[in-house]
Amino acid sequence: MVAYNVASAQNVLVPETLLKKQQSNAKAAAALVATKSELKKAQIAKRRDLFKRAAAHHAEYKNTEKREIFLRRQAKKNGDFYVPAQPKVVFVVRIRGINNIAPKPRKVLQLLRLLQINNGVFVKLNKATSEMLQLVQPYVTYGAPNLKTIRALIYKRGYSKSATKQRIPLHDNSVVEQGLGKFGIVCVEDLIHEIATVGPHFKEANNFLWPFKLSNPNKLWKARKFLHFVEGGDVGDREHFINKLVQSMN
Repeated sequence: MVAYNVASAQNVLVPETLLKKQQSNAKAAAALVATKSELKKAQIAKRRDLFKRAAAHHAEYKNTEKREIFLRRQAKKNGDFYVPAQPKVVFVVRIRGINNIAPKPRKVLQLLRLLQINNGVFVKLNKATSEMLQLVQPYVTYGAPNLKTIRALIYKRGYSKSATKQRIPLHDNSVVEQGLGKFGIVCVEDLIHEIATVGPHFKEANNFLWPFKLSNPNKLWKARKFLHFVEGGDVGDREHFINKLVQSMN
């Protein structure tokens, strides 16, 4: 009977190509682990930086509020009247359609990006924009939004305008950083701060935002939108009462 020798695992030779592939796979796996580790460290550092930015903005808001309270109390103590500063930004909402609009107000509405009913935009107040708002006053209502209103609008209804004119929701800070990172605005809180304080890059931040598409308010519009707000109507400047309207439309 013929005896056969069975080779053990140590005596089996591995093909050279298989050895190279195993080494290549091991090297790629190690590189992937290292990349993931570095990416995780970068994300943690970035998240800490964003928290610090948000905390700095919050401290600035609190200091501004405390200063307003101090000045108001100081004026009352001295028997004077405290007149707060004029608002730097207003939120404009279109409330009427396109029927029987003169060419000039129609063009102003296009410049303000108010192309549909219930569209809303932030507008920086100056001489030019104040005159534009006077021209379109029968078709819009506007007022000075507070920080709560600005934050609620951007978080709930905020959409960005991409380079290809696409409407992209602000679902992540990376969307803001991609569009406004070169201006030092890298997160949603930075965007809110730039709009609320009318910072040096307000124009770029405002153009980055798509016009807000709001809902109809519940039982707040009058049957006929012809009278000014101070006359019991809906159109025109409603100052801080715009916050209640936006809250019902958001």
